[in-house]
Amino acid sequence: MFGIVHFPFFVVAVLLLNVTPGPDTAYIIGRSVAQGRGAGLMSALGICTGCCVHSIACAFGLTALLAASATAFTVIKFAGALYLIYLGVRLAFASPAKAQAAQSESAQDAVKTARPLKQLYLQGFWTNVLNPKVVLFFVSFFPQFVSSDTQHKALAFLTLGGVFVAMSVVWCVFLVWVASSITRGLGGKPVVKKWLDRVVGSAFVGLGLKLATAHR
Repeated sequence: MFGIVHFPFFVVAVLLLNVTPGPDTAYIIGRSVAQGRGAGLMSALGICTGCCVHSIACAFGLTALLAASATAFTVIKFAGALYLIYLGVRLAFASPAKAQAAQSESAQDAVKTARPLKQLYLQGFWTNVLNPKVVLFFVSFFPQFVSSDTQHKALAFLTLGGVFVAMSVVWCVFLVWVASSITRGLGGKPVVKKWLDRVVGSAFVGLGLKLATAHR
C-alpha cells in the first residue's frame, strides 16, 4: 500500500514509543497538572500538529536536509531550549492570585477564553517543532517502513505520518484525562497550585537545559 512495508510493526512501534516517557509526554502532563484539562488538551493538540509538520517535511525531504546540517541542528536546538526555559520560568514565577483572577474573568467571557487557549496550543506546537530530536526521529524511523523502490514515497510518508499523529492524539488525550483527574482537587487550593506551578515550571526548565546539551 503506497510502498509501505511492515505496517503492523510500525503500529506496534508507534504504540511503544507513545507509552515511553519523553519530553512531549512530560510537557503534556505538566500542563495538565498545573493548568487543568483544557490546557493539557490544547498543548497535546499543538504537539500533534507539530508532528504533522514534521511528517510533511519528511515526505518532501526537508527534514533530511535539516538533519544533515550541523548549523541548522544547533540553531533549532538552542531555539527550542530557550523557549522551554522561558515557558518554565513564566510558570514557576506566575502569581497564583493573578492566574486565578484571569481564570475567573475568562470564565465569564467566552471570547476572552479563546486567546489563552490559542496561546497554549501554539506553545505546544513550538515546543515540538523546535525540538531537533524529533527531526532526527522522523528521519531515522519512518524510512524503515517505506520501500526504497516505490514511486509513491511522499504518499507513503504522509500516510505513516497520519497514522502516527492519530495514535499520538489518542494517547495524549488519555494522558491529559488521567493527569488532570488526579490533580483536579488539589489544583483548586492556592498554596498547592502555587507549588504545582513551581514544580512543573522547574521541570520545563530542566527539559530546556537537557535539550540545550543534547548531541546529534
